[in-house]
Amino acid sequence: MSTTRHRPAWLSWLAGVLAVVGLGLGSATVPASASPFGPWAPALDRVAERPMLPLDPAGLVAQVGPQVVDISTKFGYNNAVGAGTGIVIDPNGVVLTNNHVISGATDISAFDVGNGQTYGVDVIGYDRSQDIAVLQLRGAAGLPTAAIGGDVAVGEPIVAMGNAGGQGGTPSAVAGRVVALNQTVDATDTLTGAQESLGGLIQADAPIRPGDSGGPMVNGNGQVIGMNTAATDNYKMSGGQGFAIPIGRAMGVAGQIRSGAGSNTVHIGPTAFLGLGVVDNGGNGARVERVVGSGPASEAGFSPGDVVTAIDGTPIRGATSMTEALVPHHPGDTVAVSYRSAGGADRTVNVTLADGPPA
Repeated sequence: MSTTRHRPAWLSWLAGVLAVVGLGLGSATVPASASPFGPWAPALDRVAERPMLPLDPAGLVAQVGPQVVDISTKFGYNNAVGAGTGIVIDPNGVVLTNNHVISGATDISAFDVGNGQTYGVDVIGYDRSQDIAVLQLRGAAGLPTAAIGGDVAVGEPIVAMGNAGGQGGTPSAVAGRVVALNQTVDATDTLTGAQESLGGLIQADAPIRPGDSGGPMVNGNGQVIGMNTAATDNYKMSGGQGFAIPIGRAMGVAGQIRSGAGSNTVHIGPTAFLGLGVVDNGGNGARVERVVGSGPASEAGFSPGDVVTAIDGTPIRGATSMTEALVPHHPGDTVAVSYRSAGGADRTVNVTLADGPPA
């Protein structure tokens, strides 16, 4: 036979309050008039402030993976290869990625995770200053496209996925949370010597790795809220890891590129190629480090140690300004290149630009 002992009513109420607090519903104060329990009672309307649970990477890969491509690149001028990721934004094979994924590449191909086919790639255009490029998969049609999300908040759980390490196939994925917004990093392209400052970035505590660049950062609904941006051997970034370009900004630049609206930073179509590798020269021109043997600059007589001082009369102050001066040009254009030879002589030569890799 069992017996039941009744607790006083006030003790039962106290135990209930402590249970609510123990569940993490918060113990913030509210005005006494707002609660019959007194000024120290829990604010039950703050349930939404509980941390959201981490997302399931495998589940989101199954949902979003078919909207992703693995990008493979070859760099014929230094016998190197690279890898990255792209996001399908049009069923006819239009792909969004980072510019640094394809910058300098002499051959680009893409493996579509959704249908298992590999495509040749044409570069529609790019904005080097925003690290955004738009590609066309040759002959592609009927591809599943990414769901584009909207705003993101600090603390929101995310999953970043991509072609980490260039392993190919189904994207790898890492989970994390948004830790900061509107972050800025400095980036240097070691192939061209150009430097950029990328601002307004999302930062998450997810270990985004080389090869993930250009891949989607998604929310719990599988919507793309950012495009991963990771450092590589050729693309150096300051400020840590876990960065993504907000998808709204990336899609805005992609729309400009697809409309054919070129500018001083947006290049449309094939890239003009001079065939010089340059570095900064203390604010006084761009110093030539290497000359591509079969390129226009080699035919014009450039040598390592020369310093480019102007293009078409526009002063060149460093590697970045030289890249910027060439962005509006296309293969077949002729430019006047002024330079100081390694021997100290000032010269100007007309050079016809060739068809080359994206800048």
